[in-house]
Amino acid sequence: MPTPVIVVTDLYQPPEDPGDNFDLLLPFGLDRVDLRAIVLDVSIEKRESVSEGVPGYPGPREPGVIPVTQLNALFGRQVPYGISPFARMRTVEDQLRDVPPFQQTGPELLLDTLRASDTPVHVMSFGSARPIAVAFNRDPALFREKVARIHLSAGSTSLDYLEWNVYLDPLAVIRLVDAGLPLALYPCATEVDCFSYGVHNTLWWFEDLRWIDGLHPALRRYLLYGLGVSTRIDFLRALDEDPPADVAERVYGRRHAVWETAAWIEVSGSALVRHPDGTHEIVAAAGVAPSDVVVRNELVPCRAASHPTGLYTFALTDQNPNALVFARDDPREYERALREALPRLYASFAPAGWLGSTLGPLTDAEPRQYAGPLG
Repeated sequence: MPTPVIVVTDLYQPPEDPGDNFDLLLPFGLDRVDLRAIVLDVSIEKRESVSEGVPGYPGPREPGVIPVTQLNALFGRQVPYGISPFARMRTVEDQLRDVPPFQQTGPELLLDTLRASDTPVHVMSFGSARPIAVAFNRDPALFREKVARIHLSAGSTSLDYLEWNVYLDPLAVIRLVDAGLPLALYPCATEVDCFSYGVHNTLWWFEDLRWIDGLHPALRRYLLYGLGVSTRIDFLRALDEDPPADVAERVYGRRHAVWETAAWIEVSGSALVRHPDGTHEIVAAAGVAPSDVVVRNELVPCRAASHPTGLYTFALTDQNPNALVFARDDPREYERALREALPRLYASFAPAGWLGSTLGPLTDAEPRQYAGPLG
């Protein structure tokens, strides 16, 4: 059975980090995942102008309802989405019930999705932890009953570097680390920064994105729309038309950092393998052949503790663990494997029934006169 999942992502439009468009395609295309809901995590800094926002992240930016709508159209789905509160939590118990109603839709969608599920649901966090922490504060008993695990993609492997997702809402991370819920930690950064390699952080790089050119045409256009930072208002028609060649070339030549693959491999019940011929692939864990070598992408037991900065510490242990933490062996080997395996996975995605954003095979029976005088 596919794994039921709720995704919380700091996806914006136009993309502040177009990589979120890239990663959100995974749960739509993976048949081993049952995507139940998307919560768009929003922070006030990202909505500000260039002069008042976060240096290096020009604004204004709005919640990424466009890429979610594009993916729903491409895959014939109606995955619901909601918007998180924009402001940081004021205390670890904050329920943020005093934010505008529109900003309540994210936490409430998360809670409604859990209530409606007959089985425990995995909650994926790829932004601030605020929407999850706020929802937990509103109904802790529901979380303890219905959350299979929280997968927190945030933090660093030490207290020496304040990672971005923690910065967005430190109290939210503290709340989740201390909540006693099933928790998996996927540190984005090392003690140096979020672009360094370590055994427990998840970063890896594509040197370029030219492999996107070989994808299903509609998926290729979706990625070029997001990664190309398009501001086209006709965002569905953009799925029917190739962008200008210079836009595609700019995207294809881009070096691209990835942090979320480790969590998706784990949650989808997949494995990263090297076949006997030396090629790499992401396959169902149950389908690993005896001749395959599994490239480590593992969650190992640990004792985790929150820190006043919002960061956390962890120590590997089999004795009374209270969390799991990501582990890999040689990060460079891991990167080499994924540079081949992830494009191969994306190339296998084909949105069933996609006929374009207009009429598909249908045509109007005859030309029609525009409304006007009949005599």
